[in-house]
Amino acid sequence: MIGNTSIGWGDADDSVSTKAIYAAQDAGINFFDTADIYGLGHSEELLGKTIGANKEILIASKVGNVARNNQFTTDYSKEYIVSACEQSLRRLKRDTIDYYQLHSARLPQLQQGDCIEAMQLLEQQGKIRYWGLSLNTFDPITDAGWLLQNKLGNGFQLVFNLINQKALPVIKQAAENGYGIIARMPLQFGLLTGKFDNGVDFASNDHRKNRLTPEIINSANKALEKIWELCSVYNCSKTQLALSFILSCPEISVIIPGIRTPEQVTLNTKGIFRLKPEHTRVIQQEQGLDELMKLIQQQG
Repeated sequence: MIGNTSIGWGDADDSVSTKAIYAAQDAGINFFDTADIYGLGHSEELLGKTIGANKEILIASKVGNVARNNQFTTDYSKEYIVSACEQSLRRLKRDTIDYYQLHSARLPQLQQGDCIEAMQLLEQQGKIRYWGLSLNTFDPITDAGWLLQNKLGNGFQLVFNLINQKALPVIKQAAENGYGIIARMPLQFGLLTGKFDNGVDFASNDHRKNRLTPEIINSANKALEKIWELCSVYNCSKTQLALSFILSCPEISVIIPGIRTPEQVTLNTKGIFRLKPEHTRVIQQEQGLDELMKLIQQQG
């Protein structure tokens, strides 16, 4: 929690999280994404204690979202980014961060230039290997377009899933220009697993309490009815279809579904397949998703 604002997923148990990390490693996962704001540094510390010494595993982190005076804010100044990187390296128990991302920086901050100078300096110093931008959930095109136009950075993290396909133009253009692409929220906070109904109740310290309202859950169930029919075609679960849709997009480098428990490791890694092009088109052209996206965007 930052003040009265939840930035987490409810209560967490470090012992369970540790088991999940090792289970993911055993399953062949070699890419972990985090941020210094996650758990207010605790997420990085946990990764440092478990897999920080394993240089075969790639770790990505982010910078720019800040908790100050019990309030959520942002800081993309050169001084702050350089200092924050040092702290992240200490928590991760590493000399270099494989991929460092500006956490949702917008066009004015990018154009101002301090954050760009900071990332370039850290790269020159060997503190980071590559850098990029974690894009805004609902308006990814403007910010990505500026970096692409100026040939800055190496990649983008963006929201892309069965419901939110706003970043599809960015994905195509970025891949054509050699940028790596991380797809986040592949399961839309769990909405695409099919396990929620109108009666679900999230804890007050779970950010989904204000995001996955009964109206949104009900609207999603209706809007996705035709898409879920594909589960019978492929004999798969809703989770498997949601993840497979994203990985059927050849431009995607990696997806980060989020794993809280060892059980979720299995659910998020087994039974992935490539959709037939005609089924990918069916999903991309589903008109019922437009109204659902409007609701989700209004909720924030």
